[in-house]
Amino acid sequence: MPGGTDSVPGPLAPVLDAARGAGWTTATLSLDGVTDKAAFMERCARGLGLPDWFGHNWDALADCLTDLSWAPRARGRLLVVSGWQEYARAAPEEWGIAQEVFSAAVEHWRGAETGLEIVLALGPATP
Repeated sequence: MPGGTDSVPGPLAPVLDAARGAGWTTATLSLDGVTDKAAFMERCARGLGLPDWFGHNWDALADCLTDLSWAPRARGRLLVVSGWQEYARAAPEEWGIAQEVFSAAVEHWRGAETGLEIVLALGPATP
């Protein structure tokens, strides 16, 4: 799962380095400034390097996260999501669906030879 390293909260850099040292690929998904589903899907497409067939909807995101044949092979994958709080406040129902998609993807890979873990980075609360 390709992904950018922009907006990686400083304290997470050692975590990402450790994951890479264990043979995992890492990706970061910054949701800073995202307030609606369209922006969320676009950020996922660009930030995670999703394939061209990604349909910019919840089912397509679930498909991409449970069928990683489009991504380079890896021992495991770690995705760190940061800046999600603004989206959670602006569109709580959508954010709830996003969390369900993330949780289902992690559960899908649980016990598989190659795992997927998704971490929601907490940062300073902003009004």
